[in-house]
Amino acid sequence: MKLKVLTPIFAESASKLVNVASKYESTILIKKNHWVVDAKSLLGLLALALQPGQVVELSMEDEEELVTVLTDLKLFEKVE
Repeated sequence: MKLKVLTPIFAESASKLVNVASKYESTILIKKNHWVVDAKSLLGLLALALQPGQVVELSMEDEEELVTVLTDLKLFEKVE
């Protein structure tokens, strides 16, 4: 599922994302351009240097629940 970044994903916001992702047993991957990182990896997320307006692709088994949590945190929004 494609998501648009709403807030820079650094320090605190990256930590929130890792904490949310870590609650799921599934592997959660975030893809930006040629980079693919595990959403449970703080260093991986920081390496992506996600900025507002960028579009990333999120993949996991049951992504709807996670997407709802991430949009509620105002980190991302769905891209149709």
